[in-house]
Amino acid sequence: MSPERFARINQMLDNRQPDLTVCLEMVHKSNNLAAIMRTADAVGISKVHCVLDDESFRVSRNSSGGSKLWVDSQRHANINEAITELKSQGMQVLATNLSATAVDFREIDYTKPTAIIMGQEKTGISDEALALADQDIIIPMEGMVQSLNVSVASALILYEAQRQRQNAGMYGKRSLDAEICHRILFEGGHPIFAQLCKQKGLPYPELDDQGQIVADEAWWQRIQQA
Repeated sequence: MSPERFARINQMLDNRQPDLTVCLEMVHKSNNLAAIMRTADAVGISKVHCVLDDESFRVSRNSSGGSKLWVDSQRHANINEAITELKSQGMQVLATNLSATAVDFREIDYTKPTAIIMGQEKTGISDEALALADQDIIIPMEGMVQSLNVSVASALILYEAQRQRQNAGMYGKRSLDAEICHRILFEGGHPIFAQLCKQKGLPYPELDDQGQIVADEAWWQRIQQA
């Protein structure tokens, strides 16, 4: 791993926001999934939650481009399971939905641990998700249409969250779990060795302060074996 790449990955890890995420409920179009994952990476999200059928989940893993290396995705069997887990982490759960109780998305305090539910392209968020959410939010619309494309809506909300968190000084302070950081550094900096480790059932070795592999002779022998 070059010093430049090591520094760049570390800078990215310093800006990750593990208490900010989106939960995609049956969002299945590959272009939308890819765009949302790219935006998630851009604003510092480390994990996206998904409630998807088998085919959509396969598409989501294959369509996110380079962002899938940097943003984890966690699949849930149903929206109840997803929201229960997010709330157990102390997150406020927001639902994008036009309702009598909805507030402008910019009025939300995104410096709090936050999960944003984004609904399926055609039918939106399910009634079950709306019932479990803490607050409905809307993006004000001045034209004839009542909603934006799900990936566009996600980007608007997430960049508002980023703006608030930047103003609060929440970036540049590493808060991501050390084990996760090590995995991302190793896979991002040493992809060939990472693949060999997976194939041979080997743990990732330590890295020194320059991002170079620190491993004993036994590990290197296992790696070199056919």
